[in-house]
Amino acid sequence: MLWKKGRRSDNVVDARGDGDGGGGGMRFGGGKGLSLTAILLIVGIGWITGQDPMQILGQLAGQMDQSAPTSSQTRQAPPANDEQAEFVRSILGDTEDTWGQVFQQAGRQYQQPKLVLFSGRVNSACGLASSATGPFYCPADRQVYLDMSFFKEMSQRFSAAGDFAQAYVIAHEVGHHVQTLLGVSAKIQEARQQGRQMEGDGGLLVRQELQADCLAGVWANHAQKRLNWLEPGDVEEALNAANAIGDDRLQQQGQGRVVPDSFTHGTSAQRVRWFKAGFAQGQVSQCDTFAAKNL
Repeated sequence: MLWKKGRRSDNVVDARGDGDGGGGGMRFGGGKGLSLTAILLIVGIGWITGQDPMQILGQLAGQMDQSAPTSSQTRQAPPANDEQAEFVRSILGDTEDTWGQVFQQAGRQYQQPKLVLFSGRVNSACGLASSATGPFYCPADRQVYLDMSFFKEMSQRFSAAGDFAQAYVIAHEVGHHVQTLLGVSAKIQEARQQGRQMEGDGGLLVRQELQADCLAGVWANHAQKRLNWLEPGDVEEALNAANAIGDDRLQQQGQGRVVPDSFTHGTSAQRVRWFKAGFAQGQVSQCDTFAAKNL
């Protein structure tokens, strides 16, 4: 992938070093550690009251982290000599160009999201998250969060390597931002409050995630037309990544069996299908996963 052709976004902020990247034990807001004595005291209280000590510690972590700065305004842009960060800036910049054009053609204005690079853990408006969470989008602050160690995990654990595979991941999260701007995310939240089915094969969460895959395909179509930056094998990289992180494949690898009732992102075949649907024509209208009878 000739990603250096892409325009660099100014909306990438560097929070690496703000969180605890590991090796220092449990840390809470402001970078202050909780003493071993305090931890033992909390564990003792948990045993006496019958509460889960880890739950108490987790709640305390969340409360203390609320006092930590969460605004991207307190963070800096990535250093210019960081090629990984330059790659992220290039991909995000092109999603801005694509969705800016698509929204303009629809008579609307695209509001660009921030993308926060973090290491170890990060505090967002959606709560505290660790690297284990993977890349995610927070509709509460309209920001994408990415620990770039996930790309290494994609290659080593899921055998999904390549620049375009990584670009697909970023575009998928930006797809969630597009859903927020289009009102899809608000409707999902309303449905959740109404008690509608969220998880499971065909559930609303699966449909939401598959639509984000399709929107990533829409971006890829427009980006290729504008920059002609894909090389042989690049599309296969994205499809391989989509296939590698399907619910069915991850469950089979992790627990030796597939449980469709707990699906949240869709099967490997579904994720590949919907990315291809968006990529084929580059039309948002092809991404109505909520109306589809067969995903």
